[in-house]
Amino acid sequence: MKRLWLLFAQSVTVLVAVFFVVATLKPDWLGRRPSVASVVPVFEAITSTPAPLTEGVPSFRTAAQVASAAVVSINTSKASTPNPHSADPWFRFFFGDQGRSQPQSGLGSGVIVSPAGYILTNNHVIEEADEIEVVLNDGRKAIAQVIGTDPETDLAILKVGLTGLPVITLGNSDALAIGDPVLAIGNPFGVGQTVTSGIVSALGRTQLGINTFENFIQTDAAINPGNSGGALVDVQGHLMGINTAIYSRSGGSMGIGFAIPTSTARNVLEAIVRDGQVTRGWIGVEPQDLTPEMAESFGIPGTQGVIITGVLQNGPAAQAGIRPGDVITRVAGREVANVAELLSAVAALTPGTRTTLDVLRRDGSSSVEVIPGRRNPPALNGQRR
Repeated sequence: MKRLWLLFAQSVTVLVAVFFVVATLKPDWLGRRPSVASVVPVFEAITSTPAPLTEGVPSFRTAAQVASAAVVSINTSKASTPNPHSADPWFRFFFGDQGRSQPQSGLGSGVIVSPAGYILTNNHVIEEADEIEVVLNDGRKAIAQVIGTDPETDLAILKVGLTGLPVITLGNSDALAIGDPVLAIGNPFGVGQTVTSGIVSALGRTQLGINTFENFIQTDAAINPGNSGGALVDVQGHLMGINTAIYSRSGGSMGIGFAIPTSTARNVLEAIVRDGQVTRGWIGVEPQDLTPEMAESFGIPGTQGVIITGVLQNGPAAQAGIRPGDVITRVAGREVANVAELLSAVAALTPGTRTTLDVLRRDGSSSVEVIPGRRNPPALNGQRR
């Protein structure tokens, strides 16, 4: 009897261990939709499958139905402010009783990314707003609380206290390829929720002068004023980006729109909910893209990397021995080919944690250890970059 009991106990232990491994590594085998282990409870896509066909043509019906419920309209308002000249009798004589400025209102979109009520949107949608109202696709309304903002990526995190919220599934934006079909969902011009379709036109767009940190998905899906903060989704309805800006000469869509990848948005979401802000690394250098002419002038072999034209005195880079004329080719093992990539790689470093920079000099290459500091975001003057 004792031997049978021991055999039974060992069998149960093995079965429990196997179940644990399968549930952790292959939850789809058990028919479960995994939630990501993080500060913010979210849903993450497991795999991507082809779009359903309707008479030989790809249908976006399912994707639109799945994602639209989680896309919200955002109405902002800013209270009127007293006119500083309202007490001046001469001012009142010439201009009348204009004691207060007119209240301002704005429209935008957002995406519910967590059953806890967290909503991703653009910072410029809710910037300087005194009240933010979120309107769900099912008609429910709620006043949103601003959890935090990150002007350098133009993202903001809101939260509402509603229950039973529809939540979008986060996709893998790093797996996107040029030519992939996508849908843009939002509230353009305040006409109501609208779905437009297009393809991924380009990836990794930088140096557009929109944000400090840029890594945009470009799409020809129609994006118009009011779409900002809305969802860019794939054919499964998985969130691939947050619609942010358009290139336009008329104010409307011209087929060139930009979205912040989900990978960036998720990092900002986690950092703001966990720490109240996004903490980025900084080393104190003035970089410039390396051209063949500059490489020849400094005697640098090749044109791979970013040349340093200035080093802040007593900054982290200066203390590590970086000097003007050095070419940084890698940051913590990550290749950097231009200023935007260097800025992004350095920002991803943890302040106070020693890391390695690969440096190319006239006398050869070497590795330099640097302890990055904390980046202080530049003061914004209320205008978008």
